[in-house]
Amino acid sequence: MTEKEYGKLINSMAPKSPIGKDCLKAFLVGGFICAIGQLCMNGYTALGLEKEGAGTATCITLIFLSALLTGLSLYDDIAKHAGAGTLVPITGFANAISAPAVEFKTEGFILGVGAKMFTIAGPVIVYGVSASVVYGIIYWITTLF
Repeated sequence: MTEKEYGKLINSMAPKSPIGKDCLKAFLVGGFICAIGQLCMNGYTALGLEKEGAGTATCITLIFLSALLTGLSLYDDIAKHAGAGTLVPITGFANAISAPAVEFKTEGFILGVGAKMFTIAGPVIVYGVSASVVYGIIYWITTLF
């Protein structure tokens, strides 16, 4: 069987993805997460926090809720239906860190949780920090002249 024939066979057997429906679900769930964030922001501002403090408190709240839902095995259930809608940056990142910690807790705190917590998020952190350092050096060099 040639590579072209094999590709046709795989495409014929693969289930068809309802792209429109999946995009709508992702949009609605992602929008709902953002709406919760905006409600938190408004609530913290109404309690008297400055904009920066309210933003920090909102981030902390969203991270906590994401980690809690991950620990209760609800975040994955939501993600099964919402797809990329649950990848809203702060909640998706919190899930990426807490999910391996929950999964490997049976191996202990050091070899399980501690060693596996950054399995998914670690490369993101490393490349994000590395890119920011490179950008910072380039910015510094361009401001010298």
